[in-house]
Parts: sequence; C-alpha cells; structure tokens
Amino acid sequence: MEPATERATGLAVAAADAPSHWVEGERLWRRLMELAQFGATPNGGVHRLALSAEEIAARAQLVAWGTALGLAPANDAAGNLFLRLRGKEPELPPVLVGSHIDTQPSGGKFDGAYGVIAALEALEAIISAGQRPRRCVDIVAWMNEEGARFAPGMMGSAVFAGKRSLEEIKRVKDSNGVAIADALAGVLAAEQDLPRRPLGFPAEAFIEAHIEQGVVLERHGTPIGIVIGLQGKRTFLVEVVGEEAHAGTTPRSTRRDALVSAVDIIKSLEAALWDDVDTVRFTIGRLVLQPNVPSVVPGRATFSIDLRHNDTDVIRDLGDKVPDVCARARGRCEVAVTQLLYDPPLEFPPAVRARLRAAAERAGLRHMELQSPAGHDSRYLHSVCPSGMIFIPCKDGISHNEAESIKPSDAVAGVRVLADVVCELACE
Repeated sequence: MEPATERATGLAVAAADAPSHWVEGERLWRRLMELAQFGATPNGGVHRLALSAEEIAARAQLVAWGTALGLAPANDAAGNLFLRLRGKEPELPPVLVGSHIDTQPSGGKFDGAYGVIAALEALEAIISAGQRPRRCVDIVAWMNEEGARFAPGMMGSAVFAGKRSLEEIKRVKDSNGVAIADALAGVLAAEQDLPRRPLGFPAEAFIEAHIEQGVVLERHGTPIGIVIGLQGKRTFLVEVVGEEAHAGTTPRSTRRDALVSAVDIIKSLEAALWDDVDTVRFTIGRLVLQPNVPSVVPGRATFSIDLRHNDTDVIRDLGDKVPDVCARARGRCEVAVTQLLYDPPLEFPPAVRARLRAAAERAGLRHMELQSPAGHDSRYLHSVCPSGMIFIPCKDGISHNEAESIKPSDAVAGVRVLADVVCELACE
C-alpha cells in the first residue's frame, strides 16, 4: 500500500470501467429490504439473533444471491459465512469485505446488514464492470457480532483472528440455557452442503461498511465517514449474592438484599467512573434478579458493565477500579467480578484510510474522518491484515432500535467507495 501504488491504482479506478459506476441503488435497496424480512417485527425493525432460525434463513438467502452471481459459498467451524469471487491467482491471500447480519432483540434493518449487502453489491458492480481481480474477494458475514444472545459479541471474528478459541465460545449459554455449541451445530447442519473453510487464514485486507450509529455525519451533511479507529472497551459480569428471605417477616436489620447491594454498587461505580467532560461511556445494560418474585427478598443480582473510552490509559485505569469499587460497596452481600472482554483503543492503518479518502474524492463524495465509539468486527481483523471502515449516516444517530433509518442515496455512496477500494486491493 505504498503511495505510488495508490496513485497508480487510483488512475485505473477513475476510468469509465470503475466498479463505482456500476452500483445499482434499486438493487441494493431491494436486497436490504428483503433481508430485513427475516426476523421482521411489527414495528418495522428486525429480531434476528445470532444462530437463530431467523438468521439461518437469512444466511440461506445470502447464499442464494451469491451463487446466482457465481460466488462460491463456504462456512467455517465458528459459523462465519463466506461468498467468494474467484481471482486469477486464487493462491494469493484474499481481500475480505463484509460485516454481520445478527441483530439486537429489537434492532433495525441496517446495523451490520448494510455492510454485508453493500459487499454483495460491490462485487456485483466489479463483475458488471468486467473486472477480474488478481486476488479472490470474500464477502463475509461474521458470527454473533452483537452479543445480544451470546455475550460477549464479535465472537466469529475473534475466533477467526485467533483471539478466542472455538472451545471457549462453545461453552457460552444464552438466557434460556442454550449453549453456542448446540446452536452452532444447528447452523452448520442447515449448511452441511457448503464447503468448510479453516478457522482463520491469511488475508490481504478487510474493509467493512457500516452505518455510523451516531450523529456526526448527519450533522455535517457528509455522506462518507472514513473511520480513524475504534474506542477501547472493557466488559464485566458482576454477581451479587445475598440471601432469599420472606418479604413480610424479615426486618431490614437482618436482610442480605442482593438488589439493595447491587444498587449501592452501581451508584458507587457511577461516582468512580463518570467524568465531568462526559467522555467516559459507562452502561449497565442488563440486570437479572433471583428469584425475581414480588414477595421474596432477592438472593442474587447479576448485572453487566460496558465501559468504553478512546484513551488507552483511561480505559485501563478505570477498568482496574471496578473490582475494588464493587467490593467496597457490597454491604452485607458477597460480590464476584468477572472481566469478559478487554479491547484497548486502536487506529486503522493510515494507508487504508488514504485509499478510502481517494476513492471518495474520485467519486465526488464529501467525506470526513471520525472515530467509532461502537465496536465492530474490524477490531479483530485489524490484527490479521490491514483493515478499514466506511461509515454512512443514519437518521438522528439512532441504532439498536427499530426506528433505525438511512437514506438510499447514502447507501449507494458507501458502496461506490467500497467497490472501487475492494477492486483496487484485489487487482494489485
């Protein structure tokens, strides 16, 4: 990715046969709407959890679209789904492009799904432009990016990158006690006719298109965001153990109320972690009580912590405080803190960002660089190969919500940049 190479490939893509000229907005939008029917909710959103029946059906649709274009489908033991455009030199490391198609329980139509459908449209544009890349190009739909059913998220990309083991994630269970091992077996059984890829392989680059999930691009009236890097993130599971007791006969002086202790711990965490300038992102997104009935003092309270910041030192120091803060505020109960995830902040390679900027400029598209406060599969691919991200605006920054919305024109703009950059990378 030397500057001279970038200038040369830029001239090639600026020609009339550039894939960006072959992107079809109506086809792109139609596929986005069709994919959204798998797990569609009455309020216009999508409920398509990882490794669910809805996701299995959506994966089958992706395979059907891909094979109609001549793409070769495959999967791996972690449930990552691939669609390959064969290159002239298939022995070379491929270019990867894609995102994920699992959603939050009341998610929208575009989070993750846009990146996968954008990749499909980009490859169709490359084919329509008459380009035959030197390298193979793999569309990929990563398994369980959201972490809504099985926590933490980004499991498929983490296993692919060697950051987590397959055996480790197989033991994780959802709220109904279903293990990933069993849910994954169902997905692979439904796709038993697909070839099986190895768990991880060399790649030339990875490019991910995604909705911003924030308001920066919309406020600036800018259709293309070039992502500088990703926030650091630490997640924890906190278990507060007290004693179940009768709500009517047990006095306050003898109670070991797990919920009361959990509330005190959460208040103490807020005081210790929040900052005056409002740069720290601290969230308790899940709280579960046992036995969770009206007339019993809670004997156990389990809650999640999601902690994020752009600065490596800050995320380290704040995360390291969590166990001590919980221990000091536990009251009469016992507390156990388990760290689930620790991903420091990262910056995408300047050379990849320069390619994306150049493609946007050639297409006459306004663009700007911005940081991503959200996590993405690109985090783990960053350790495997040069990686980068394209953002497009979403209305009011709303995401993880059924009201999630994007403009068709912005969707097309993102694919135009994506198609040219992927073609450049694959043709070198």
